[in-house]
Amino acid sequence: MANKTVIEGVQGLKSLVGKDLGTSEWRTMTFEDIQRFADATGDHQWIHVDRERAKRESPFRAPVAHGYFTLSLIAGLFFELVETKGFKLVVNYGLNKVPNTVEGLIAANVEVEGEKKPACAAEIVFRFYS
Repeated sequence: MANKTVIEGVQGLKSLVGKDLGTSEWRTMTFEDIQRFADATGDHQWIHVDRERAKRESPFRAPVAHGYFTLSLIAGLFFELVETKGFKLVVNYGLNKVPNTVEGLIAANVEVEGEKKPACAAEIVFRFYS
């Protein structure tokens, strides 16, 4: 992986508005990963966990990861790409208006290798506390 993007304090965060933070390494999504997420959340909808039914009835012809699972991976991938300095902590909070913080909106696309369209496109909100 290339060098991380360093975010140095609020000014460093502001200087990155509109800039690409980089691309993470590919990660293989396994059926076991999807099953563990289903177990953790109680979301055992067949499209995620029933291989045979998904093969027969799903337009994807295989189990697919939960949308929230895909979204939850972005927080970890964010910290693979960046290093933060000058903040006590950085919290993936998901809301837009909070006093005494600086918020960074991160546009994230989760791609599937070989596919033209992303599997997930999201705008993630991180809060940076000084």
